[in-house]
Amino acid sequence: MPVFGNSFFVFEMNKQLYRKHFHQRTIRTRQLLILSRMAERMTPMEFDFSAPPPPEENAALPPPPKKGRGRRSMKDLQAHAEPVIPADEELNKKQYYGIMQVAAMFGVNASLLRFWEAECGFQLRKNKKGDRFFTPADIRRLELIYDLLRRRKLTIDGARDYLKNEKKAKERHELVQNLQQLRAFLLELKAHL
Repeated sequence: MPVFGNSFFVFEMNKQLYRKHFHQRTIRTRQLLILSRMAERMTPMEFDFSAPPPPEENAALPPPPKKGRGRRSMKDLQAHAEPVIPADEELNKKQYYGIMQVAAMFGVNASLLRFWEAECGFQLRKNKKGDRFFTPADIRRLELIYDLLRRRKLTIDGARDYLKNEKKAKERHELVQNLQQLRAFLLELKAHL
């Protein structure tokens, strides 16, 4: 029996559709069979909605962790530890620090450091690629800016004016830092007595 062009094509298409339909039907039957077996294994559960839950289940759950994006709330900022800046001897071991190292010291994003650099008007050393390098003196100045913005809660304009108008701002900041270190030492000494 000779098979002519179109009739053979139609036959092949019907065969493929039949296989596809049969395959989908077998998958559905398998799924239903699996679900029915799972339902047979499950034990019926009884819920008593009239009684209150036990006290330990009634406790408030901690809030879900926040994503890394967006502005931090004041509560989050206060919860974070103070910036971890090494002592002068340790800081002066290296001549230059990269922006990511400095951002890790202060616990802020690198973009915030670039913003502070632009707004507070201090020049950093840059290589041909444009990477910023911070000297120990730049890190100390950033520490002062961090103190003005985060601890004293000044605006960026207020911090800029404070840095321009106050000639002894750096000396005052160093004095406050030394007094805080002395207080921490005395509290530690008191705790060991």
